[in-house]
Amino acid sequence: MQNQHSGSPPPRLGDPVPGFTAATVTGGTVALHVDAGRWVALAFLGSLAEPRAAQELAELLGAAALFNEDHLVFYGVLTAPPPPAALQQLAAISGPSVAFIADYAGTISAAYGAQGAPRTVVLDPLQHAVADIPWDHPAGHGASVRQVLHGLPPVDQSAGVPLFAPALVVPRVFDFALCDFLVRLYEAMGGEESGFLLDQDGKTATVVNHRLKRRRDLRIVDPELSRTMREQVARRLVPEIERFLGFRATRMDRCLVSCYDSATGGYFFRHRDNLNAGAEHRRFAVSINLNHDFDGCELIFPEFGRRRYRPPLGGAVVFSCGMLHEVTPITRGKRYAFVPFLYGEAEAALRARNNARLAAGEARYVEGDDDRLVA
Repeated sequence: MQNQHSGSPPPRLGDPVPGFTAATVTGGTVALHVDAGRWVALAFLGSLAEPRAAQELAELLGAAALFNEDHLVFYGVLTAPPPPAALQQLAAISGPSVAFIADYAGTISAAYGAQGAPRTVVLDPLQHAVADIPWDHPAGHGASVRQVLHGLPPVDQSAGVPLFAPALVVPRVFDFALCDFLVRLYEAMGGEESGFLLDQDGKTATVVNHRLKRRRDLRIVDPELSRTMREQVARRLVPEIERFLGFRATRMDRCLVSCYDSATGGYFFRHRDNLNAGAEHRRFAVSINLNHDFDGCELIFPEFGRRRYRPPLGGAVVFSCGMLHEVTPITRGKRYAFVPFLYGEAEAALRARNNARLAAGEARYVEGDDDRLVA
């Protein structure tokens, strides 16, 4: 079968693939970047009204026992609405590890070189192409895809060597006395429901969704206390970030104490911290543990495997805001943490420009609202 599409060529093996966010035929949404940290099979099927497409899908679903959201997810990409009977069947098999993408404009298929040239592309946990199998593959499309999928190793072995996330652990950033004071302050004052930023209708708004995040936050408004916190970050953490990560942070966004409570099931599903107008200025995320008497609630960076990261009492984990991460559910006690974002002067200017892209009711950034980091 000749590639007759007018879009991009198929991805080269080893190259990162184009990202996308798209609706599914059952009304859900797929954001490909969230699927990093697991193998992904993208089957570009065209229209299921074509008998060949239905046949190829049936062959691919012969590997359905392998589909698991912690290992391998399968997306069928359709360029036409499925017939009603087929739609019912697709809905019945859709779930966390199987979905069907409504690419009715053909933009995703074109980006993968699959418009007019149906194929299956397999992605590794870093979302680089590791297999590209067209329908006219000499060994047969479905059989070849199943062979590849059966040979995929566990995610932690995907590179052939152990992977370590590019995260910096720095002990003793906050004094133990400060940690204890912040915990007692939270216990006395309590926190408010913590949302997250999401783009809706072209604007960034704060939303609360317990399926994705469960946490409560206490904002630190006392100037002397926030100055103490800022100064310890500036003296003990900023130089280490510059030395090991090559970035001089001059500003800090957010001064708050966060609480993940096992009584309510605190956690934060996989996400990135810089994907919308309200967050594009963020360069590095910081997580400082204020206590240690809890279980669970650790950081995972899925693109680099299932290794768990937990800073020591008063210590920090620092990582790029562009890195996919999650906070695992807390299983015992409460975890208290200080979780600011760090950035520089250029990013402050970007933050001011992005005010125009915030939804009504969202607080606008004003120069001086953030904390200047001066040791």
